[in-house]
Amino acid sequence: MNEESTAPARPAPPRVRRRGPLLAILAGLAVFAYVFDQLTKAWVSSTMYEGQVTAVLPPLLSWHYIRNSGAAFSIGENFTWVFSIIMAVVAVLILWQARRLGSVWWAVALGMLLGGALGNLTDRLFRPPSFGMGHVVDFIALPNFAIFNIADSAIVGAVILICILTLNGLGLDGRRHAAAKGAPGAAPEGSPEAPGDA
Repeated sequence: MNEESTAPARPAPPRVRRRGPLLAILAGLAVFAYVFDQLTKAWVSSTMYEGQVTAVLPPLLSWHYIRNSGAAFSIGENFTWVFSIIMAVVAVLILWQARRLGSVWWAVALGMLLGGALGNLTDRLFRPPSFGMGHVVDFIALPNFAIFNIADSAIVGAVILICILTLNGLGLDGRRHAAAKGAPGAAPEGSPEAPGDA
């Protein structure tokens, strides 16, 4: 019998993703979310008065212009400076962690999170009543739900995606980790992602 035919196959070498394209995805989505957020806020501020409600797709969607001193969805009002600090820290942490990127989906999530965080942070820094205490412009109103903006949407979408990636055990570096351990067909901890994963 040929020894070569019975020798165990060598595992394929881990795929190494180039970080340049991943960083481009992160930066592109961050810029898109930030610019889209700021443009819509500028449009609302220049075309509506505070408190105005404009029906868009009644009864499902309307624009309702308010200025929010709290966090996303008007949570934690009167603690504006705390959220200013938190958003600044989040932005710095995202930029720091970006050096470990190895997954397209993590690049998407972090890009959305960075763009949303910077969008609301810009409002807190430069809108009235004062630097660091500015009120965030919110205007998207759904039935029986808080009023929010594009930055809030990007942040929440990013958090949901991060939760999904974490539950599926896909790490920031693009490798399968302990979260997927024990799941049917899951790769061992620390092993490279399976073909087709981002």
